[in-house]
Amino acid sequence: MQRSGSARARVPATAQPPARPRFTGRAAIFVLVLAVLMVSYASSMRAYFEQRQHLASLRASIAASQGNIEDLRREKNRWRDPAYVEAQARARFGWVMPGEIGYQVIGEDGEPLTQGDSLSDPGVVSDGEQPLWWQAAWGTVLAAGNPEDEPPPPATQIRAPKKQRR
Repeated sequence: MQRSGSARARVPATAQPPARPRFTGRAAIFVLVLAVLMVSYASSMRAYFEQRQHLASLRASIAASQGNIEDLRREKNRWRDPAYVEAQARARFGWVMPGEIGYQVIGEDGEPLTQGDSLSDPGVVSDGEQPLWWQAAWGTVLAAGNPEDEPPPPATQIRAPKKQRR
């Protein structure tokens, strides 16, 4: 019973099998195929969402056009009414019916005023000429602190206004 080196070779050792690599060729191919599919689906999904957005904008445009068509139909039906046509002729062209008296307001420049123009009351002061509220209040404070030296003399006579001749 001799133990030699050859006997050792026959005795099965508790050797561990060689370690398998974590990233195999099959796994690399699988990851590559998944990446290609994801890129393909991502571009397809982007095109799908763009088309949906385009369809939504087209539907909104169609709805607006249909609303415009309804407005134009109502306008067309109004023009069939003789009273509406008469009112438009009066407003746009200044036409009058027989027996009526037409007039036009002439501005300071000698041109007739349009419907958008208006005359202001000459007695009304424009907002730009009026002092601000705090300026008026401060003016009263200054006036109270500096009374006039000599008040005006009281009126001795009351005169009646002159009568206008017709």
